[in-house]
Amino acid sequence: MNQSQKNKALFLDRDGVVNVDHGYVYQSERFEFIEGVFSTCKAFYDAGYKIIIVTNQSGIGRGYYTEADFIALTSWMKAQFSAHQILISDVYFCPHHPKNALPEYLKQCACRKPAPGMLLQGISEHNIDPQQSIMVGDKKSDMQAAEQAGIATRVLVHSGQQFDDSAKQTADFIFNSINDLPALL
Repeated sequence: MNQSQKNKALFLDRDGVVNVDHGYVYQSERFEFIEGVFSTCKAFYDAGYKIIIVTNQSGIGRGYYTEADFIALTSWMKAQFSAHQILISDVYFCPHHPKNALPEYLKQCACRKPAPGMLLQGISEHNIDPQQSIMVGDKKSDMQAAEQAGIATRVLVHSGQQFDDSAKQTADFIFNSINDLPALL
C-alpha cells in the first residue's frame, strides 16, 4: 500500500487537551470541554484527519472508577463530538500504573505514555501514516510517546501546568491554546 492511501490522524491526549484536567474525571457532570476543542477538531476532521484520543487512565488502576465508568463517559463524550459533526475514530486508554494500582493493573506496560503502545495500535488499526499525523498533548510523556511512534508533528498545549526545558525540547510546537492548532493546516 503506498503512502497516499494511508490516513492522517490528529491524536489527542484527553485530560488537559480535550477537557479541563480536574483530576480523575469519570462523570459527565465533571467533564468540562476545553474552549475551542470542537472548532479545532472540526477543522482537522473537515481536512481529512481521523480524530483519535489516547489517554492514560490510572484512575481505573487505582480503583477510583471502573473501566465501565470510563467507557460510559467515553460514549457520552463521543456523542458530544458527534453533535458537532465530528467523528471520533477511536479512544485508546491505559488503565495501568507501574507503582500505584490494584494488583490486576499494577504493571509496567507498553501502552502507558510515554510508551507508544496506544499510538502504535491506532496507527495499525486505522491505517495511519505517522509522517502526516499530529500528536497534541499537555505533558512531556505525550511528546515522548509520539516521538517513539514516529508521529511527525508533536504539539504541546498549555493547560495550566508549566513545561520545563526538557519537555519543550520534545515538541515541534508549543501553543497557548488548542485554538492555535488550525494554523498547522
